[in-house]
Amino acid sequence: MPKVTLLNEKNGCADVSPELLEGKRRLSAQEIYVLIQNRNISSDPDWQNVYVSAVPGEFNAAQVVQSEFSGTVVLGAIRPATLKYHDLELKTGIYRSVLQDVVTGDDCVIRNVSYLANYRIGSRVMLFNIQEMSCTRHSKFGEGILKEGEPEENRIWIGVGNENGNRAVLPFSGMIPADAFLWSRYREDKDLLRRFVELTESGNDRRNDTYGIVADDVVIKNCTLLKDAKILPFAYIKGAFKLKNITVLSSEAEPSQIGEGVELVNGIMGYGSRVFYQAVAVRFIIGRNCQLKYGARLLNSVLGDNSTVSCCELLNNLIFPFHEQHHNSSFLIAATVMGQSNIASAATIGSNHNSRSPDGEMLAGRGFWPGLCSDFKYDSRFASFVLVAKGSYQNELNITYPFSLVAKSEGDCAVHIIPAYWFMYNMFAIVRNKFKFAARDARVVKVQHIETNPFAPDTAQETLRSVERLIELTARYLKLPAEACARMTQENPHPDLLAAFRARAAAAKTGDELHQVAKDYLHQNRDAKFLLSDDRCQKKYGAAIYKPAQGYREYRCILKYFAVESLMQWSLENQVDELEPEHIRQIEGIPLYTSWVNAGGQVLPQERVQELFSSIKDGSVSSWQQVHAFYDACQEAYCDYKARYALYILEQLYTLPINLFSADIFDDIAKDVAYVAMNMLESSISSREKDYTDFFRSITFRNTGEREAVLGTLSDNSFLQQLRASTEDFCGNLEKLFRKLR
Repeated sequence: MPKVTLLNEKNGCADVSPELLEGKRRLSAQEIYVLIQNRNISSDPDWQNVYVSAVPGEFNAAQVVQSEFSGTVVLGAIRPATLKYHDLELKTGIYRSVLQDVVTGDDCVIRNVSYLANYRIGSRVMLFNIQEMSCTRHSKFGEGILKEGEPEENRIWIGVGNENGNRAVLPFSGMIPADAFLWSRYREDKDLLRRFVELTESGNDRRNDTYGIVADDVVIKNCTLLKDAKILPFAYIKGAFKLKNITVLSSEAEPSQIGEGVELVNGIMGYGSRVFYQAVAVRFIIGRNCQLKYGARLLNSVLGDNSTVSCCELLNNLIFPFHEQHHNSSFLIAATVMGQSNIASAATIGSNHNSRSPDGEMLAGRGFWPGLCSDFKYDSRFASFVLVAKGSYQNELNITYPFSLVAKSEGDCAVHIIPAYWFMYNMFAIVRNKFKFAARDARVVKVQHIETNPFAPDTAQETLRSVERLIELTARYLKLPAEACARMTQENPHPDLLAAFRARAAAAKTGDELHQVAKDYLHQNRDAKFLLSDDRCQKKYGAAIYKPAQGYREYRCILKYFAVESLMQWSLENQVDELEPEHIRQIEGIPLYTSWVNAGGQVLPQERVQELFSSIKDGSVSSWQQVHAFYDACQEAYCDYKARYALYILEQLYTLPINLFSADIFDDIAKDVAYVAMNMLESSISSREKDYTDFFRSITFRNTGEREAVLGTLSDNSFLQQLRASTEDFCGNLEKLFRKLR
């Protein structure tokens, strides 16, 4: 029931900070008269609760009409002027509004605001047609902090990654996916988790004296409810239904927008983001330059920078940057998706019914791309750049092969996997990914570092492991009984070679000998097509690995390309045209990190992450700003780290220290890397060329002129022009890179 409080005849003014009254004065008798004549009301009959600008000519009482004031109201300059935003142009002043404990800046429009309480309004702000806009004294603006006297259960958590809440993180202004990832994944370290809470509470004085904020140059119009909101400069809000306990981060360089029918509750919206058309977000972090629109539901989730979500539902997710999901029939639940991902229509990923309780989850590396109508049984895990064909996958999946195609079998229960599929059949997509994400990064301030290159330490790490796994599985294949080996062999152009290697495998006395036999077979029988069985890829039925010899070759080429590209980047940063032995020794002096983690989009050495954790726990890192400074320091050293890892990978591939590499080895590296570079270019041209030469791509056009008007011409394709130029530069640098090491 509403509570009735009887007011004294002179309802006193609330205490107000002295700095707010600097340059202010009380109303003159003439001004009070004009206000009363304009049908204005004050809770203090003497109007002692209203302060205005003391500068002569900066308060025009005639521009305050039919409004009501209570508590303490401090007004900035109100002078003859208009404010215009798009097609909305209004005269400055206060009209038909109710203000309680409000401070305003200069030259504002407050018109038809039915209830405005406990807010500080900046200058040049337009508030037009708002039913209620209020702020409680204990508001947290979406942050996971507590005010004085509040119990722990009042704290707002975001339950990312799992529906059981045991990966939950506390939101704070400035949180990026890297923070949420480290907090949500390393759950066994209780001291670390406690310190994360302390970092979030750092700077919180816990006092119950909070007021709402609408900063300079904000426009809010035609809204129903804004409660406990902090709106930063240049935000534009129109037609929102409910904004409660939120922060809207915005700036002149990165203005944020909220549109019609939107509901945002308990969360923080990032700089330059846009939320439109009946979208709903509850307990959320939305990163920089994101779009949430067309009825999308984002619940208990962190959405990384540069992501677009529309129509669909996302629940209990941690999503890294560059996520695309824009189909009404798709949803994503209880997942950690590591960016550069695309969720197709009717993909229903996540269910409460995969175990005895709703605690299943999915972990997908960057570049995750499930096909139409895909669904998976939890728990499942996917390596980077995995393309999953349309299908309902009834058993848990553990796909460890990056750049692979996963397909559901028609004839047996094993899933089918083609390792390195993207490089054999879909090179255009890989190359385009390399360029498009960097081009689409519209952030002005880039707090979250994002690795957009498919050739990076995280994918190289997965590729190196997959090379070893293919060798291990090939060893099993060579030792199969004759009939079983024949069944697993699809095409063998060199039967004598297979027989010889089967004999060598049978004679191998140690695991290392068998490993070398299998490795030699993959090198010497590259055209053979046989199947391998990997029992780790799917629960119960395992997986059939198709074209392992071809995948093995592509993986080795990928690793060489990553290594060479990393060494080229190091050479460029160090102004080196040709590597010399002293440069190699210099790189060898850089710390070697062989375990890498994709932390929110930034690829970090695992050892450095552990160093960060130690610093957090011992108190030497005491704020999230210092954590972000650590990310920056790692990014500054990233080129060095990659160069050192590149040498390690080359030594692993050739089982030899790099100072013992012969000229033939360097020639072999250069040949394979040049093959990848040219294959990228030629495959990209070939893929795009099909749009102009394929008969079925022309059947909807009346003639060639119409087709070119719609599709453009191959020669005008800016991406291919850029790729051709960069490939020429790369191959030119490749020719020089190892010249003095041969």
